[in-house]
Amino acid sequence: MENPNAKAQRHRQLRSNNIDPIKQMRENHPSTNSEDDQRSSLLDLARAEITESSNSKTRTYGGFPDPGSGSGPSEPQAPFPDQVLENVLENVLHFLSSRRDRNAASLVCRSWYRAEALTRSELFIGNCYALSPTRATTRFTRIKSVTVKGKPRFADFDLMPPDWGAHFTPWASALAQAYPWLEKLHLKRMIVTDADLTLLADSFPDFRELVLVCCDGFGTPGLGAVAAKCRYRSHLYSSNKLLLLRVLELVESVVEAVGDEEVDWISCFPDSQTNMESLVFDCIECPINFEALDSLVARSPRLKKLRLNQFVSMAQLHRLLLRAPQLTHLGTGSFSANDPGGVGELVQDYTTAFEACRSLVCLSGFREIWADYLPTIYPVCANLTSLNLSYADVNAHQLKPVIRHCHKLQIFWVLDSICDEGLQAVAATCKDLRELRVFPVDAREGTEGPVSEVGFEAISQGCRKLESILYFCQRMTNAAVVAMSKNCPDLVVFRLCIIGRYRPDPVTQEPMDEGFGAIVMNCKKLTRLAVSGLLTDRAFEYIGRYGKLVRTLSVAFAGDTDMGLKYVLEGCPNLQKLEIRDSPFGDGALRSGLHHYYNMRFLWMSTCKLTRQACQEVAQALPNLVLEVINNSEENAGDDIEVLYMYRSLDGPRDDAPIFVNILH
Repeated sequence: MENPNAKAQRHRQLRSNNIDPIKQMRENHPSTNSEDDQRSSLLDLARAEITESSNSKTRTYGGFPDPGSGSGPSEPQAPFPDQVLENVLENVLHFLSSRRDRNAASLVCRSWYRAEALTRSELFIGNCYALSPTRATTRFTRIKSVTVKGKPRFADFDLMPPDWGAHFTPWASALAQAYPWLEKLHLKRMIVTDADLTLLADSFPDFRELVLVCCDGFGTPGLGAVAAKCRYRSHLYSSNKLLLLRVLELVESVVEAVGDEEVDWISCFPDSQTNMESLVFDCIECPINFEALDSLVARSPRLKKLRLNQFVSMAQLHRLLLRAPQLTHLGTGSFSANDPGGVGELVQDYTTAFEACRSLVCLSGFREIWADYLPTIYPVCANLTSLNLSYADVNAHQLKPVIRHCHKLQIFWVLDSICDEGLQAVAATCKDLRELRVFPVDAREGTEGPVSEVGFEAISQGCRKLESILYFCQRMTNAAVVAMSKNCPDLVVFRLCIIGRYRPDPVTQEPMDEGFGAIVMNCKKLTRLAVSGLLTDRAFEYIGRYGKLVRTLSVAFAGDTDMGLKYVLEGCPNLQKLEIRDSPFGDGALRSGLHHYYNMRFLWMSTCKLTRQACQEVAQALPNLVLEVINNSEENAGDDIEVLYMYRSLDGPRDDAPIFVNILH
């Protein structure tokens, strides 16, 4: 317990310096004036700097020494309580890894706000236009890992013009200046140029990880710059130099190949031993230098993840497997034969190569599958936890011999070509399945889909640990969805995409209200929901009443009146992302969310019944939101709104909007 005399002495010292402890505590809480907070952020960060040495630890306030740390002789004094608490706080915040936890901590008071910024090493930007790069780098000064997202998800369905925006160039310049020690960069749906990639390669000597998901705008010259200019770091007691780059992943990105400008980027990697742990390039639609790839794999003993493009043949895959039996994640490439006549002779060799990969737990690829080769993967199936056949047009007869070995499978992506029979085989074997995605081979309306409520209900009965499902189908019943809600109550993600407009339960001809209502009622952990089919306001009333944890809601070809969306906006306090397309919601539905839009990341509405006047009213009522009206054609340049994209931004409207984007004020 603290000595009462020392405590009294400290309080006298505080008051002698005109510091009121109670007043100081009150002033530590953030002001309600946001402009003042923004204006003082730089000063706050400066005041929070800590100067440490081997002999003493002092805190500086705006360049002045700590009151009571004078140079003259004085009695030994205890450190200020605030100094001790802030030192402890910074040490504690280092252990917070969750973004949400850190965001909550930063809102406690100003000292927590400063300490959280100083201790954050990972920066996540969910919308590249939500704030300027300068604001981000000014507040967070010690970042080693950055994630930036650009276009909204509906851009993947060609609902947004390709030249809408989300350019990475301003972010690249800001990061290069602010974080020369940057180690990791993840980008999603951004336009990245070869110049951007060259700047990254030149600016970050400790750069180790680059992941580009659904990005475009760059080509093989940029990849060559990243491969060639990665820095070396010598060991302290060794002359050997290792390539620092550990991860290079290109996922669903568009890599442009322009004739004479194409570069043999695989050959650009240095000839010495590397630290490469992950190399993913299955989206590159041009041949690669296989000899260079084979050499790179051979000198990368730490390589665990390798995903090949369709230009890597089965014979070449065989060579790579012999080089890297330590792989845990493999994307097979084409998985087809150059000479079909020799398949039988080679199957045994390929089977032996797979058998040697005892650590393999994730298998994908199969872009040009040759069914006769499927038996070669049998030796690794028993150990697989993830299997992606979403590019493989296999049927149930071909799938069954594979899936019956996959007792440990937790993640399974597949095309609907396996039919209900294939899903029943999955349900019978994969009792530990956590995530299932079933994609359509033919997504046109009016076709007879190969999967239905039969396979869906079989999955719910056999895979009781299911946590996430994405299911494309042509028909679905309420009974099957209700069964899913009861059999799989741990669902966190439920996305049911009934292809076609306003399709009812095919058995009862009733709306799908009760099915989706059961999902939100029985699945208490649900955070992401996608609805479709014939729905009335009752379904959205269920969502508003029971979907209290829902953060992302997607609505396609569904809805009745504006009241339905009102139920959702008034009843879902955690809603962050709302995506609506081809639905009858109009101005009344838009106005019903005025109280909640500031809490959301974005709202997307396309082909709905919005008018420019209602959008203008929302823009005037909520000046800190950015409302973009996107017209893909001149025919929709009048009062009707083709696409509304609304998001919050700390720095106001962007300055790179193309001519077809009208930002409302």
